[in-house]
Amino acid sequence: MLNTLKQTGVQIGRDINQAWDRLAEGWRQLLSRSSHALTEFRQPGELRASDQARDAFPSWGLLAGELEETARDVVLRLELPGLDRSDCAVTIEDNVLRVSGEKRLERDTDGSTYHVMERAYGAFERVFALPRNVLPEQAQASFRNGVLTVRLPKAGGERSRLIKVS
Repeated sequence: MLNTLKQTGVQIGRDINQAWDRLAEGWRQLLSRSSHALTEFRQPGELRASDQARDAFPSWGLLAGELEETARDVVLRLELPGLDRSDCAVTIEDNVLRVSGEKRLERDTDGSTYHVMERAYGAFERVFALPRNVLPEQAQASFRNGVLTVRLPKAGGERSRLIKVS
């Protein structure tokens, strides 16, 4: 009887480990397939994902974007709901476009109780690998209706061509 209980406990432990591994793999696939649109918001000074303070507010939010290439430009559009233009910064370095900023919690009332709290707050960062070399000094950014648009003129001489294999 004791041996059977021990074997059952070992099997339950294995099953839990397998379920955890599958959950972690599913999470990695979700992040990968969403091009990291699922963004982690961090509180100022936060060092670890396991901190107790993180349980107070949701830390993941969707910052959906699109990266489009036209004949002359590479254009990024990124949805930043609840932010103003002054809440975000855009940098370009080594053919990588980085959008960072902070979404602050602003409460109109004191002493209230939240029954649903799904919005994420804190510092965030989204990184996009650019499909072509661009001219950073000619980049333009605008912000309208919660959408950041960054227009990056492409550098010349970047045309692709088909090479015949002989």
